[in-house]
Amino acid sequence: MGFVQDLLVFLHLLGMAMLVAMFFLQLRAGAGANLSVGWLHGAGLQLVTGLALQLLAPLTDADYNHVKLGIKLLVLIAIGVIATVYVVRKVPPPRWVPFTLFGLVVLNVGLAVFWN
Repeated sequence: MGFVQDLLVFLHLLGMAMLVAMFFLQLRAGAGANLSVGWLHGAGLQLVTGLALQLLAPLTDADYNHVKLGIKLLVLIAIGVIATVYVVRKVPPPRWVPFTLFGLVVLNVGLAVFWN
């Protein structure tokens, strides 16, 4: 079970890296560029792997802070909703959208690291 848990953590971190990379790609593309679908892929990967880790907790004797995970889930849902709105519309997002998404990603990472 240890390998499965390590694999899920690895994929979860890759999802976070995808979200950070999407921010830098969005900046490189310029202000008039459409929002990349990679935002949704990264958020989806984080959601699936995070829920899988949570569901495996009883099998691995892991003890998680459920309030922390609930707040992290809300932040991830906010990322997904904002990204979905502008990816589905296929219109260039306002200038604040990539910075807001990146801020939410940093908030989620901060919650994961500093809330013990």
